Amino acid sequence: MARLFEHFAARARLGPEPDLTDVVEAIRAMPYRRPHDRTPAGVIGEWAGTCSTKHALLRQLVRERFPRSTCRLVHRVYRVTPELARARFGPAAATVVPPEGLLDVHTYATIDSVIVDVTFAGERRWDGRSDMPLACGEGTDHDAGEDALSTKAALVDLYCDAAVREPFIAALSPPGRELSDEFSMRARSHAYDRDHRHHRL
Repeated sequence: MARLFEHFAARARLGPEPDLTDVVEAIRAMPYRRPHDRTPAGVIGEWAGTCSTKHALLRQLVRERFPRSTCRLVHRVYRVTPELARARFGPAAATVVPPEGLLDVHTYATIDSVIVDVTFAGERRWDGRSDMPLACGEGTDHDAGEDALSTKAALVDLYCDAAVREPFIAALSPPGRELSDEFSMRARSHAYDRDHRHHRL
């Protein structure tokens, strides 16, 4: 397992003795995009990730390289409004958010109780001590547990409408990057199920 950090450090071109801040900033600098392989190794290999996959990588690297620190993942269910999307993510994301908003689930981390969010690159380097601003709004937090991808999928299925959430997630990715087939198919399936239920009522 030690090879995961070595592979990450080489890909990120870190120095011989990287500290936690170096690791956090390297993950933040990765493009925001859904990798086809959603494992930590897959995120490194494709050098891209989302809030869930980037933070899963962060937790694995912290456990491997900084075993005295405790990294916990958290899912936040929150409402994205056009105003919040414009302020946090820019006009492209705001244009796909309906006027009434949409529910999303954002994943972040705490390291020794300090809030860390590696979803997007930041203007300032993290100081290693202070809470980082979250790439989401206020909402309800849920412990992600060990299988963070599964717990997030359950929350997304429970709270989110994939037909409106997926265009929003796509708008956060670099231009020209399409959603993975898996998630595009899920969005279409959710839209069909929702419409089918509506017709039966």
